[in-house]
Amino acid sequence: MYGLWKPRVLGAWRVPATGPVILAVNHSHVIDGPMVMGVAPRPTHFLIKKEAFIGPLDPFLLGIGQVKVDRDTTDRRAITQALGVLADGGVLGIFPEGTRGEGDFAALRAGLAYFAVRGGAPIVPVAVLGSSDRPGRLAKELPALRSRVDVVFGDPFEAGDGSGRRTRKALDEATERIQKQLTAHLENARRLTGR
Repeated sequence: MYGLWKPRVLGAWRVPATGPVILAVNHSHVIDGPMVMGVAPRPTHFLIKKEAFIGPLDPFLLGIGQVKVDRDTTDRRAITQALGVLADGGVLGIFPEGTRGEGDFAALRAGLAYFAVRGGAPIVPVAVLGSSDRPGRLAKELPALRSRVDVVFGDPFEAGDGSGRRTRKALDEATERIQKQLTAHLENARRLTGR
């Protein structure tokens, strides 16, 4: 990442040094996940759509511990693997909106709340800004080479209400709390970076 672009990393010290943690990353560009993997202070295992595991990327992504997810079904294998990352005290990366879009955390899926509550892991919000500002000249689907991409890590927070409940209502309430925290972090990151 540092060879192709100019990442500016802010707040990486906020990621807990040990124990399970979830990085909740906004997603507006294809390089957002690799950028966070490249600059995060701890190795990160992202939930990645199965369609990305093609050709030589398949063994590479599996070899570096990424989690292949079938988004068209309840993928029990991926759920078990992701919970295993947290149970082992690792870092799980999630795009809470489930797919690339505006990257504004406007429409969260319930998966993030489920993993946070079930895995007992704090959530660290992560804003990736600038990845979609200016397309490259040679590869339009990538940011311009040597352009600045800001990665802003926020303060960790707990998604649950402290009761330990995992009911549908508790997960819905956790999703609302998460959305407020992520939206506030994104606004703060934009102010901080001027983007």
